[in-house]
Order: sequence, then C-alpha cells, then structure tokens
Amino acid sequence: MKYKDEIRIEEENRRRYEQARERRRRRRRRQRLIRIALLLLVPAVLTGAAVCGVYVYRQQMGTEETIQPYEIKYIADAPDYRVELLTVNEYSRPGTELSEVNGIVIHYTANPGTTAEQNRSYFEGLKDSKETHASSHFVIGIAGEIVQCIPCNEIAYASNERNADTISVECCIPDETGRFTDETYESLIKLVTWLMGRYDLAADGIIRHYDVTGKNCPKYYVENEGEWTRFKEDLLAYIDMYGIAKTEEIK
Repeated sequence: MKYKDEIRIEEENRRRYEQARERRRRRRRRQRLIRIALLLLVPAVLTGAAVCGVYVYRQQMGTEETIQPYEIKYIADAPDYRVELLTVNEYSRPGTELSEVNGIVIHYTANPGTTAEQNRSYFEGLKDSKETHASSHFVIGIAGEIVQCIPCNEIAYASNERNADTISVECCIPDETGRFTDETYESLIKLVTWLMGRYDLAADGIIRHYDVTGKNCPKYYVENEGEWTRFKEDLLAYIDMYGIAKTEEIK
C-alpha cells in the first residue's frame, strides 16, 4: 500500500493537472470571443485600403490559433519505455528513412486483452509469416508499458499514405469497447507530449488512423468525438503543468 504522503502528493498533482486543463479551456474560449468581436468590428471601420490589412490580420489570427503552450514549453524527459526493435525486413521494418515528422498517428490494436509484447512479437513474426505489412513505432500495453519497435527516424507500416511523415503509436485495449485503461492513457499522454516537443508538433498534428483512411481506429475515439477532443486538451494541460521553457533544440 502507498504511504499517506505519496497518496497526498498524487492527489495534489492531479488537482493541479485538472486546474491547468481548465485554464487552457478558458483561455481558448476567450481567444474565440476576441476573434469574433474583432472580425465583426474590423470590416465596419476599415476602408478599402485596409481590406488587405483585414486579410493579413485574419491570417495572423489563424496562426495565433495554432500557437499552443508547447511552442514555449516542452516535455524534456522521455517516459520509461523498452527498446525492442524489429528485425529489418520487408513486412514490418523496411528500414526506410523517415525524412521528416509532421504528425503522430494514434491507433488501437483491435485485439482485446493482448499485451504490448505480444503485439510486438506479432510484428516481428511477419518476416516469417509474410501475411501482411504492419508495424508501429511504439506499442502501449494495458498496464501502461511502452515498447518501441521501430526507430523514430524510420517508417513504420501503420498509417497508409502518412507512413512517410508520421510516427505511429498502437494502444492495447482490455475489451471490445476500444477504450484505453487509465494506465494506457497516462502513458499515451506522456509519450505523445514528449514527441510533440521533440518534433515541434502542434496539437492538430496529433491525428487518428481514422483521419487518414476513415478506418474505425482507434475505435473509442472515432465513436466518441468528445473524448478525442478531451484527449487533445489533456495533452496541452499536461504540457502546461509539467513542461519547461524551451530554450534550446531538443536532442
């Protein structure tokens, strides 16, 4: 059992985390209201010569909406994970260079009850079975364990046409609902926020497999859009809470 001090610290951290997430929501609401007000006022007071200024302003506002806390803060420390790279082979690890990272794609394994290690073994076995092409950079297990299967500078066979510029994360599930355990969710937050800082990614660079192909993956976040929105808010709240100032390039 945990000591009372440990429980108290965990509860305090969770409370601060929820407060950070709520501050982020309020900030976004204020930004939307300001934008609406300005977009209504500017056309009424500017002359034709200023129309160009309106366009530029709106462009700036669009840019402003993509500026998130991770552009001034980042998660410096990687979460704990095991590196168990697949053997280079044409079915799961082609060894092809990933020249740039423009996003992170979230998946679910669709095989309830399996572990991260079992899914990693399945990818490894494809070099022998040759039944399909499949893999992922990371797999997160039901207990929150993280296994890296593919180096982040190589492509994985996970996201179709986005294989060439994304990092993929597979998440194990306990049942047919496709909902992640708390442990899986926590590890996913830690892993994705770290990768966001490492590759200077915005929140809109975090996508579902569904957003690439229309596939029902990850199932729970396709069928529950509100939960997907909450996940992205939790990413930003986590960075607000635990991030540090980004004063140099992340190695």
